[in-house]
Formats: sequence, C-alpha cells, structure tokens
Amino acid sequence: MKDTFFYLSTCDTCKRIMGELDLPREIRLQDIKTEPLTREQLKELKDLAGSFEALFSKRARLFKERNLRDKNLDESDFRDLLLEHYTFLKRPVLVVSGKIFIGNARNTVAAAREYLQR
Repeated sequence: MKDTFFYLSTCDTCKRIMGELDLPREIRLQDIKTEPLTREQLKELKDLAGSFEALFSKRARLFKERNLRDKNLDESDFRDLLLEHYTFLKRPVLVVSGKIFIGNARNTVAAAREYLQR
C-alpha cells in the first residue's frame, strides 16, 4: 500500500493532527468522505492493523444510533460496517513504510510524529 493519510476533511481533530505531523509530500492524502475506502484498501489496512475491529470507531454517532453496542459484532460485521459508512473508521489512519498508526490518541500521534522524523 502506498503511504497514505486517511482522514475526514470536515474533522478538526484530523486537520490538527495533519498539521502536527507535518506530513511529507510523498504521503497521499485521502479524504474518506469524498474518496471512500475500497475493499482492497480495507483489507490491506486490516492486514497491517491485525483486525477490522482495530480500525473501527465505537465512538461513531451511527454506532450509538443503531445500538450496535448491544450486538455481538464479529470481524465480518466490522468489515461490512467500515465499507458501508466512512464514519465507522477510527481516524485518522496513517500508513507509512508498512507501518500503521490508527486514531487520535496522544501516544499514537506522538509515535507517528517520531516515526516520520527519523
């Protein structure tokens, strides 16, 4: 997979992190709202992350609205939901040199920044 930063252009947190990381020019920016993840991209992200659940945001509004917390979701459910709607992706996701950084946790952003500066 080409080095890519998956984000939502309407998300202030994604924009802030993009600025903090000072992404190199060669990293491709993909706004997941205007350019949704393909099935192939999602599979590659899953392979890097270890599971679809690791990529899934349980804080998404649709997760709460659909009462998905009460359901026993498996990997195929997480995959299908990620393909169905962009808000289910925990964001941002940075893939660089075969490494993946998922989400906006302070330690994740710090690890990504450190990795990019080496």
